Amino acid sequence: MDTGIVLLNFGEPGEPERDRVVDYLERIFFANADLEEADTEEEARERARQLAKRRAPGLMEEYKEIGGSPLNEQAVTQSEFLESVLEDRGYDVTTYNGMQYTEPFIEDAVEAADEDGVDTLVGLPVYPLCGASTNVLALDELEDAVEEQGVDIDVRGITGWHKHPTYNRVRADAVSSFLANNDIDPNDDETAFVFSAHGTPAHYLDEGSRYDIYVEEFCETIASMVGIEDYHLGYQNHGNRDIAWTEPETEDLVEELDHDRVVVDPVSFLHEQSETLSELDIELEEDAIGADQEFHRVPIPHDDERLGDLFADLVEPFLADFEPEYYQFRQCQCRDEPGTMCLNAPRSD
Repeated sequence: MDTGIVLLNFGEPGEPERDRVVDYLERIFFANADLEEADTEEEARERARQLAKRRAPGLMEEYKEIGGSPLNEQAVTQSEFLESVLEDRGYDVTTYNGMQYTEPFIEDAVEAADEDGVDTLVGLPVYPLCGASTNVLALDELEDAVEEQGVDIDVRGITGWHKHPTYNRVRADAVSSFLANNDIDPNDDETAFVFSAHGTPAHYLDEGSRYDIYVEEFCETIASMVGIEDYHLGYQNHGNRDIAWTEPETEDLVEELDHDRVVVDPVSFLHEQSETLSELDIELEEDAIGADQEFHRVPIPHDDERLGDLFADLVEPFLADFEPEYYQFRQCQCRDEPGTMCLNAPRSD
């Protein structure tokens, strides 16, 4: 059996080119078309085009300010970490990168895997906290690509994995190191520590997504590991559609804080991208932080080589062909499809 690993990701344009940005946004809006009512697919596509053209100028300015998104480049490095660890463990496995909204697309990864003679493809979404429009949708798109291309590849999937001890240690160490290097006591009365998570439409939570629960339990765990006695949690929402999102909004939350310094950790991201480099480092600091306040942002530990061990641990049951339950995997409840496993589902016995 020839098995391949595809790291599934969001993707972002590396350069602020209008056509690429509009295409990127249109793909996002159409993928989430069920957030608004449309009678036909063409209506949904037209609405996606309108939203993309409206949002593009602002996003292009963000990319210009940050010099283009480094997300895709960092994703490639992480896949190299994984390949190196798997090789050290004695596995001859090829890894692929499949992006939902920019090249290389998920369908490109499937095509490459088929050309390499892969007959089993393990999809690992590089989204730490399982959400409907990220982990679940990425695996749906992987299976759709296999079906549409008519290739003989069996798909296995991993959704939620934020409970893995190595990941928790990586994130806790990133926060602890940042605080120590900047001589910040998070429990000082004049310091506010804020976890900022990527927002999600309330529609998905109403349909049963447990994303907000995963965010809350993860923040509580990291705070405990670091020794943070009190913290705040906000969500980075996108107001492109007139719909309800997770609350409170990070910007609104921070504006109400009355502290000498604010420390923000982008808790649901595993790459630096526009949501961290622009929304937090530029917009949040300019709009929400008072002139007499210090602003600090914990960097994403995207280049921590332990991520290779983390990803290898997650995919190893599917490579060594032992039962994933041995590594505490359970059938995923967020994506209740055969062959989809996660670390979030409770034991059934």
